[in-house]
Amino acid sequence: MIPVGSLTNAAAIIIGGAVGLLLHGRFPERVRTIVFQALGLCVAIIGLQMALLMSKPLLVIFSLILGGVAGELIDIESHLERLGDRVKALARSKNTLFTDGFVTASLIYCVGSMAILGSFDEGLRGDSTILLTKAMLDGFASVALASTYGAGVLFSSVPVFCYQYGLTLVAGAFQSFFTEAIMAQITAVGGILIVGIGINLLGILKIRISNLLPSLVAIVVLSLIFL
Repeated sequence: MIPVGSLTNAAAIIIGGAVGLLLHGRFPERVRTIVFQALGLCVAIIGLQMALLMSKPLLVIFSLILGGVAGELIDIESHLERLGDRVKALARSKNTLFTDGFVTASLIYCVGSMAILGSFDEGLRGDSTILLTKAMLDGFASVALASTYGAGVLFSSVPVFCYQYGLTLVAGAFQSFFTEAIMAQITAVGGILIVGIGINLLGILKIRISNLLPSLVAIVVLSLIFL
């Protein structure tokens, strides 16, 4: 099947990012700062709403602990940063925030219920509605992100497409395993990670969110065992 939702989402990120680059020099620094803070607040609130959907808090806690340990041992954050540096070199960008933009945008767009649920919905029912809605939101977010971080945001469209299309293929192959209870737990863990991204965007604390990504795998395994 043609991944209409994922393709549209990637295109929206590129278009929104391009607009952000064009507007970069036209906004005073204080305007860019307040827009970015507003985005951080919205991301944190969205994540909090998702996190409150958890029905088994202990499973969520254990998945975050196990995922965090696994992520630190693998050091996903460093791998993503090196990937961002390689993309920066290929793009011949001199922007010091290129890698930060690539990693931050990739995480914001990938870690969330809409990315997971939308990809699953497209894989299970062939319905792209959720991903098309997410594409619109990501496009607007790209304007704010690219105006601050630069061209690295545009290149995040590649891992976003690969991630979402991969989930679509997985959903089609293993659709019988993803019950509503499991999806609720996955959404809760994703929400907590999104809260962490919001905290990073606000500059309150630097959380290595990338190294917590294995928590999404851990919650699926624990849910299959205990739910």
